[in-house]
Amino acid sequence: MRVFWALGKILTLGFWAVVLVNQAAVLPIPFDRLIKLAGCLLLLTHVLELFLFNGSLRGRSHPWRDRLYILVFGIFHLQSFSRRQAEVSHA
Repeated sequence: MRVFWALGKILTLGFWAVVLVNQAAVLPIPFDRLIKLAGCLLLLTHVLELFLFNGSLRGRSHPWRDRLYILVFGIFHLQSFSRRQAEVSHA
């Protein structure tokens, strides 16, 4: 399962790289708008995740870093919360 989450993080980071390249370079007409739209929708989704899971950030050691990671990786970073809390509860 860890490989799946790591692959998701890599692909999400790759998508953000495509969105940034789209801002700097001129792409063909239908693709530039579609990439911008997909980037806006993904950013909106990640901001919504940030608001929904803000309560779980309170006990974390670096909540602002976690907020940044949620904005970049979204649900793939949130999966690390449940693993760490499960490890702590078993200790």
